[in-house]
Amino acid sequence: MQAEEFSTPALTALRIDWPAALDQLRTEFAHSPAFAANFGFDIRRDMRADDSRSPALVRLNAITGLLYPAIGQSAVPVLLPLDAAALLAQDPDPNTESAALPGAQAGFQAAMFDAGPAGYDAVFTLDGNLGNSLPARVFARPVEIQITGSNLVYDIADPLGGKGEPVKDLAAQYPDLRRFIREGHVRYAFSRFGAAYVVSVQCLDSVPKPRRLACREAYPVAKRFLGALRLAGGMPQRQLRDIAAMPADRPVANSPDFTYWPSGELIPGSGFRKQDGRPDSTVYAQIRFPIAQTPAYARSQSYTPRAESGANGPFAYPWRDNFCESRSFGVGQCAMGFGHQGQDIRPGSCQPEQRGCDVKQQGVVAVRDGVLIRSSKQQAVTLLVNTAREHIRFRYMHMDPVQLDRDGVLDGRRVAEGERFGVVGNYLDFPNGTTRHLHFDVQVFTPDGWLWVNPYTTLVASYERLIGGRGRDLTPTPPAPAVARAGQDSALP
Repeated sequence: MQAEEFSTPALTALRIDWPAALDQLRTEFAHSPAFAANFGFDIRRDMRADDSRSPALVRLNAITGLLYPAIGQSAVPVLLPLDAAALLAQDPDPNTESAALPGAQAGFQAAMFDAGPAGYDAVFTLDGNLGNSLPARVFARPVEIQITGSNLVYDIADPLGGKGEPVKDLAAQYPDLRRFIREGHVRYAFSRFGAAYVVSVQCLDSVPKPRRLACREAYPVAKRFLGALRLAGGMPQRQLRDIAAMPADRPVANSPDFTYWPSGELIPGSGFRKQDGRPDSTVYAQIRFPIAQTPAYARSQSYTPRAESGANGPFAYPWRDNFCESRSFGVGQCAMGFGHQGQDIRPGSCQPEQRGCDVKQQGVVAVRDGVLIRSSKQQAVTLLVNTAREHIRFRYMHMDPVQLDRDGVLDGRRVAEGERFGVVGNYLDFPNGTTRHLHFDVQVFTPDGWLWVNPYTTLVASYERLIGGRGRDLTPTPPAPAVARAGQDSALP
């Protein structure tokens, strides 16, 4: 075998039909004289469907931007559970303290909103007391509903993609809506105005549990959310271009000590039901390595082969992929649809000569400029990146939730690449629940929503840039072909 060549991902740019969005806006506000009266324009003239930069969009963004800052930066029409017409009818001067807001949002509360050249992402919550029309169960925390609208989709090999069942009672509003359960979420995917949209709720595809929503309980929550969606903002921007895969940039000089097994090369026997890993040589984004200092070691936390343990145990090269290692998590990119979802990384241990090194204070940093998604008490932090060339998320796990809450690592916080926002921890439902390591994973946006992809090659490339040297791929070298003896035909009978 030859060492794998790293490449960047391919993306498709969707063309947005803004005249169709304006036509819907005109319909939604046709019976709202408050919108025209309080913002001083002719509703028929300024909502012409052939005018993609209609003053109506400017005014709509001005109204809803009071509740969702920078909503006008979304390059796709923003659909939210916000009835702006109803809000204006009750309160001509809306603000975040408006008494009319809960009714205008159908009972949902906004937790996070972010918009940019690739579209928008939002997280909403519905109070744990779900009401008479929803499951009669009170949850330990509010139910979270996520929605993404995007004009960029990643072209990945997806064996489970494009499936789902129609939702008959929403077919009139969403003709191509399909519902399916993937990777621990019930998802509702549809297209509108040329953009791809997905609404998702994390759930268990099993019986209900005291602190976890079963997927069948999530159905009415998501349907209520979908039924409440209205056009809330956005603005036409320059049409994005398709992005072709290209060879990834890597250092020319070789590292004297960094070695790694190729992607998909799991520890023998560690895959789900002994299945092999899935090779993936894609560098999904050029990132800063997520741990502040080197050395660091991408290695399994659950399987330690004797041949690789050595004197320093897990604190040694070579690196080893464990994306498809045996777990019960849904991962469409792994054999049989189950795997680990991400990569385990150990920071280097403190040596006696390292002054000031504290094994409990090894920093975790932002891999890119972006916005954080995290509600209180969670031990996972997701970093969202939205640019003209990518729509991607990175998740960090096993950090101390108490410390994260204390440090304000919560929904909507913006961070800069390289900024420290936590430390490597060992939290898994409770302190000391796992070994001290960072679980890091990557999700890209597709027509099926946010899907996990193998972060291993992305991490190898980022580590090489950080240390300034290319690692040595340990891909086994095939044996040389046998040389025929003189005068003897080398062909087999």
